[in-house]
Amino acid sequence: MKIERAILSVSNKEGLPDLARRLHGAGIELISTGGTGKALTQEGIPYQPISDVTGFPEILDGRVKTLHPGVHAGILARRDLQDHLDALQELKIGLIDLVVVNLYPFIETVRKRPDSMEEAVENIDIGGPALIRAAAKNHESVTVVVDPADYPEVWAEMQANDGAIGRDTRLRLARKAFQHTAAYDAAIAAFLAERDRGPQLPASLTFSLQKVQDLRYGENPHQSAAFYRSAAAPASALSAARLLQGKELSFNNLLDLNAAWQLIQEFNHSACAIIKHTNPCGVAAADSLPEAYRKALSCDPVSAFGSIIAFNRALDAETAEALLGLFVEGIVAPAFDEAALEAFRSKKNLRILEMPEASPRGARDDFDLKTVSGGFLVQHPDRYFVREQDLKAVSRRAPEDDEVAELLFAWKVCKHVKSNAIVYCRDGQTIGIGAGQMSRVDSARIGAEKARSPLQASVMASDAFFPFRDAIDEAAKRGVRAVIQPGGSIRDAEIIDAIDEHDMAMVFTGIRHFRH
Repeated sequence: MKIERAILSVSNKEGLPDLARRLHGAGIELISTGGTGKALTQEGIPYQPISDVTGFPEILDGRVKTLHPGVHAGILARRDLQDHLDALQELKIGLIDLVVVNLYPFIETVRKRPDSMEEAVENIDIGGPALIRAAAKNHESVTVVVDPADYPEVWAEMQANDGAIGRDTRLRLARKAFQHTAAYDAAIAAFLAERDRGPQLPASLTFSLQKVQDLRYGENPHQSAAFYRSAAAPASALSAARLLQGKELSFNNLLDLNAAWQLIQEFNHSACAIIKHTNPCGVAAADSLPEAYRKALSCDPVSAFGSIIAFNRALDAETAEALLGLFVEGIVAPAFDEAALEAFRSKKNLRILEMPEASPRGARDDFDLKTVSGGFLVQHPDRYFVREQDLKAVSRRAPEDDEVAELLFAWKVCKHVKSNAIVYCRDGQTIGIGAGQMSRVDSARIGAEKARSPLQASVMASDAFFPFRDAIDEAAKRGVRAVIQPGGSIRDAEIIDAIDEHDMAMVFTGIRHFRH
């Protein structure tokens, strides 16, 4: 299919002058819309205004310019049907062989100004998707190009084939075009859904994912994998982070980095979280980052080997120097000062990830998805944040002020531990973590056994209610003085009796945090 006539209408003008100049030099007639036409005029490239093709001016501030039979009939006409060609000739409509179109920057607009509904609506392209879809539908005869990265390949094929584009290339570009418009519509739907959110999940969901990079492999070397970015991802999402140093991020690195970043943003004070296989193996808050790191590391220094470490403050040189003594896969923080980066350069493989924007409660992804065979389980993310006023003291002995602070700290950590989860804390740091066991009492025992110091005067958090008193008795033997848990068991009274027998304090949150 030799190209003789082309329409150019692009928001992203990268590569446009070179392509248009080459097309014009090859004798191809160019048609263009207003904004693109101005860019061509500045480059001295002749073109035919779209209004000459339609017989109408661009109207309604550019909302209507290409939506016309004079344009779409020229794209959609089948070259193998004589009656189509006869109809065009009778109506004096010319064929269009090449459509080079990309769309208004809707995604970029809502990322910069997420609260501006008017600006977002004005960046919903109507004519552009119609042109793209028409050309992609008729790819047997028409070439459609939506990505400036494809300009060189298209031109090279035209040069090699006397101005023609082969069927395989047209098919590949058509597939890419429909993916482009589908992603665009999905981003718009996600934006509007954010403003029309109710308690129920919508009847249908559409997601737009853009590949960030191919990964060496997945969880295991025999699994292929890639990292995709949601088109609606906020600026504080992991997909927007910058890799400042180190090897490429792996599948497992990304899982751990996400877990670390979500956890660390629970804290207002300087804090450090050490993550291994998406579970924390040490978390601490302190007056300084070096102190927070040392306290977090002391919880489980063995498991910290090969971990991911997260901080919620800009990383300084003192903290960086302290980290050099431990082998870790990566470090994530909102910023790194130059002295810290200089210290890390001695470990060239160490991954240093800078988050572009800290969020007080993590990135506001609309949905949390988990795959099952043939589908997805979808839920709203667990953003529930328990405050002191939410706690209900149920024991005979009410917790003291310092115990309440420790209980809230333990609860924040427990929310991010795989169920069944038990967390022991003291002095603003974890001292024992029991994660992912099939019974809660086993989690309690394992967390206690992993503790490198006695649990005397510590507090305990449980992500869900205690079905039996055995975990309470186990904690009491170890010296735990206060417990935080959701409550709601049919044996709550028995659990409270056990707490009172041991002269412990207990509070209910009324909310659980299962994490599978």
